[in-house]
Amino acid sequence: MVTENSRAELMQSGLNLIGQALSIFDADLRLAVSNRQYQAMFDLPDSLTRPGAFFEDTIRYLVLRGEYGPQDDPDEAVRIRVDQARAFQPHYMERERADGRWVAVEGAPLSQGGWVAVYTDITETKRQEALLRTRSELLSEQVLDHAERLAGANRELAATISALQEAKRVVTETQARTRQVTEMVAAHIAHIDPDFRYLFSNGQLPQVFPGSRADIVGLSVEQALGPANFVVLRPYLELALSGRNQVFEITDSDSGRRIRIALTPDRAGKGVYILSTDVTAEVEVREALTHASRRELAAKITSGLAHDFGNLLTVILGLQDRLARSGLPAEAQGDVEATLAAARRGVHLLERIGQIAQPPGTTREPVALRDLLDDLSKMARPSLGEHLQLEVRCDLPETPLMLDPGHVQDALLNLILNARDAMGEAGGTILIEARAAAPWLELSVSDTGPGFTAEALARATEPFFTTKRGQGSGLGLAMVFDQTKLAGGTLHLSNRSDGPGAVARLRLPLHPVTPQMILLVEDDHSLREVLRRMLIGMGHSVIETASFAEAEQLVDLPGLTLILSDIQLGDGLGPDLRRAGGPPLILMTALPPGDPLRVAAGGIVLTKPFDAVSLAETLNRVLHD
Repeated sequence: MVTENSRAELMQSGLNLIGQALSIFDADLRLAVSNRQYQAMFDLPDSLTRPGAFFEDTIRYLVLRGEYGPQDDPDEAVRIRVDQARAFQPHYMERERADGRWVAVEGAPLSQGGWVAVYTDITETKRQEALLRTRSELLSEQVLDHAERLAGANRELAATISALQEAKRVVTETQARTRQVTEMVAAHIAHIDPDFRYLFSNGQLPQVFPGSRADIVGLSVEQALGPANFVVLRPYLELALSGRNQVFEITDSDSGRRIRIALTPDRAGKGVYILSTDVTAEVEVREALTHASRRELAAKITSGLAHDFGNLLTVILGLQDRLARSGLPAEAQGDVEATLAAARRGVHLLERIGQIAQPPGTTREPVALRDLLDDLSKMARPSLGEHLQLEVRCDLPETPLMLDPGHVQDALLNLILNARDAMGEAGGTILIEARAAAPWLELSVSDTGPGFTAEALARATEPFFTTKRGQGSGLGLAMVFDQTKLAGGTLHLSNRSDGPGAVARLRLPLHPVTPQMILLVEDDHSLREVLRRMLIGMGHSVIETASFAEAEQLVDLPGLTLILSDIQLGDGLGPDLRRAGGPPLILMTALPPGDPLRVAAGGIVLTKPFDAVSLAETLNRVLHD
C-alpha cells in the first residue's frame, strides 16, 4: 500500500516534471501546492514557495521587483490583484513580462475554495507569430516548419493540461478526504510554523479548549489560546521546533480542563504538528483511583492498628499523667509534658486517618458567602499573629449560594494555616478571594511566601505527603481535595505569576439561590411540616395544602413558580395538577420505581424518604434547566 506521505511525495515529484509552472492557493489566499517550475519561472525566494505563504506577499514581491512594469502606486497595484484573487473567476490571459518574455496564465477555481493556476512560457510562440507577420512571403517554408512545430507543441500542451486536470482532481479528493477524517476526530489537530502561527487546523479547538475560536488559521498560538496558556506551552513548542518530540499535560487556565498535547516536529523543518485531547475525565478517574487506593490503605491501617495503638496510647497517657502528679523535678516535668503532647497528637492523627478513610458527604444549604468569609476571617486572625495580614475580597452579589458551609470553611481554614506555616516568621499577606466564573464559584487563597516546590505541586494532595519536617500529618490538603471532589469541584495548586507566593484555587459548582413561591401539596401533616421547614430554610416562600381539591384552586395563583406534590393524595392524584404552560411539577412518592402509578405519573419524581440536599438539588435542576 502507498502511505499518505509517500503519495504526497509522489504527487510532488510528478508536478515537478511538468514543463509548466503550477500553483494552488486555498480559500485563505495561502499557498497549498506549487512545483519547481513555479519558483524558477518567477525567480521566487524559498519563503514564498512554502505551503502557507500568503498570496499578498508573493504579489508584493513581484510588483516591487517590476514584474508588472512601472507602478505609480505599488500598494494600490497589490491591493487590486489581491481583491481580484478574492473574487476569483476562471480566466485565460497572455502578458508580456518586464524582461520581454511572454507568459500565458490559465486559472480555474476549486470546489473547496481557492484556485489552481498554470503558467506557460509562450515567448517562442510569440516570436514565431511576429516572424510570420513580417516575413510571410520570404519564409513560407519556415512558416510551414514552424507551424508543424507549433502544432506539436499545442498537442503537448493539451496533454499537459489533461495531466494537470487529473492532478487537480487527485489533489482535490485527497484534501477533501483528509479534511473529513481530521474533522471527525475528537481531538484538535493542527500545524504551526516556526513563528508559532497556525497553518492548519481541523476546527476542533473549542472541543478541547472551551471558549476558544474554531477559525484559528493565521492566528498565533498566543492569540488562539491566550497569554497564560502560551507561557506554559512555549518551552515545549521550542523543544519541538528543535526536533524533539514532546508529550505532556497542561491545565487550561480558563476552563480548568486537563489537556494532553503531543508535538511532532515537521520532518521538512517547517514547523510542528499538534495533537491535543481533553483528558479531564481520565485524569479525574486516575486521581480518584489513586486517592481511593490510599484511602483504602488508610482504612486498613486504621482497622488493623487502631485498637492496639489506641490501647497503647491510653496506657502511655495514664502513666504520664501519674508521673506528672508525682512531684518530679522541673526538668523531668517538662519531659513528661512533651510526652503527653506527643501521645495526644497520636490520638489526633488516628482520628484524621479515619476521616480520610471515610470522608463525610456533602450537605448543601443556602449560604451567604460574604458573611461566611467574614466569620472565617474573625476566627482565623488570632492564629496568624501580628506579622501576618489576612485580606478578604468577595466579588459576589448578596444572593445566597447552595453550599456545604462546613466544607467551605474547613477547606479555607486549612489553606490559610498552610499559607501561615509556609511564610513562617518572615510574615507577609494572605489573600482570600471569591468570585463567580460561571459555571463555577472560584475561591482562592494566595500568599506572599516562597511558593510550592516542584515536588509539592506534584504530590501536595497525596495523603501523608508533607513538607513540614515531622510537624504535619500530610492529611490536610488530601481532605480538601476529597471534599472538593465530593462537591463536584476541583482543587488547583500553583505558584503566583506576579511574584513569589503560592495560590490554592477551589472551584465549586455555582448554584445561586433564587427565592421561589412553591405550592406544597401533602396530606400527611407531619411530613408537610418537615418539608415546609426544608423549603423555608432554603429561602423559598411556601403555600401549603393538604388536599387535591384545594391545590387545584391554587395552581393558577399569580407568582407561583413550582409545585411540589405527593403522587397519591386522599382526594386525587398529584400528576393531575400539571398544567400546560403552568409552573413545573415535582412529584413525591414512596412507591417503588416499577409501580404502575409511578410510571404513569411521568416527569421528575422524588423517592421518599429524601433529605434536604436531595430536595435542594432537584429544585435547582428543575428551575435552571
